[in-house]
Amino acid sequence: MAPVHHCPVCRQTFFCGRGHVYSRKHQQQLKAALERLLSQVEAARKAVRAAQVERYVPEHDQRCWCLCCSCEVRKHLSHGNLTVLHGGLLEHLASPEHKKATNRFWWDNKAEFQMKDKFLISSQDYARFKKSMVRGLDSYEEKEDEVIKEMAAHIREVEHSRQELVRSVLEPQAVADAEEGSSAQGSWQERNRQLSSSSQQPSCVDPEIDWTETRQPLTFIDQQDLPGVGNIHSGAIPPWMIQDEEHNSESQQIGPSYEEFLKEKEKEKLKKLPPGRVGANFDHSSSTNACWLPSFGRVWNNGRRWQSRHQFKTEAKNKQKSQGKS
Repeated sequence: MAPVHHCPVCRQTFFCGRGHVYSRKHQQQLKAALERLLSQVEAARKAVRAAQVERYVPEHDQRCWCLCCSCEVRKHLSHGNLTVLHGGLLEHLASPEHKKATNRFWWDNKAEFQMKDKFLISSQDYARFKKSMVRGLDSYEEKEDEVIKEMAAHIREVEHSRQELVRSVLEPQAVADAEEGSSAQGSWQERNRQLSSSSQQPSCVDPEIDWTETRQPLTFIDQQDLPGVGNIHSGAIPPWMIQDEEHNSESQQIGPSYEEFLKEKEKEKLKKLPPGRVGANFDHSSSTNACWLPSFGRVWNNGRRWQSRHQFKTEAKNKQKSQGKS
């Protein structure tokens, strides 16, 4: 009987041994799987001569399945905020482990020998890819410098337009203020000239004329001294050094006391308990004596229950006899 064979390409178990790899179904499944991988390998081969460097995005973390090695491989090579497209797949295809796994896969599945070189990257091609990657990094840095220069030029242009706008708004206002200042200075000089000419003329003043009626009325403010209260000039205590009566009175207390706070806190705790519980309406402030708990026939004493019942009956009889004698 042929041994059991599990085919990873067809994903089935066959009982005809390794002869399954020669069947038409296996060859069709193998060709379809290799074509899916070949499309990704050809896209990576294009990056050997012209490597593309881009800014890192989360989509660059995608992986592809290597059919020969039966493992997932990083498709792109990322470092920091930069990503080299198809760098991870090229690095894997050029590794010696992939070359060994490819030879074993081709031998086990009896694939076409001419297609094996398409899934391998030589060391010369990988060295050429490294050189193109260096050129791609340099070109990317140049592009970034150009973008930064464009952004700086745009910022300078916006700042210049903003300054021009501010200047266009402030210049008319400055001209108006200058004209107003020159007119005020001219009126002041003319008033001084009139006063000087009037002072040179002979004055004939009528003593009966009250000049206070024609001028602007003035308010006379006398020294305001409160009787019995001094000020800082007379040697009295300044107002800001005098303590208020509210601070002197120690009996006055602001807010609730600490005992009231504890009582209120206890009430808040009791509000969270169920209102229908036993003893919810019990008045704790009421006075109770030591005999408030009724006797249950010595249920809590040592011994059996019937013994406590007999003791309770005998004590009740003795109590009745003593009451009858009295």
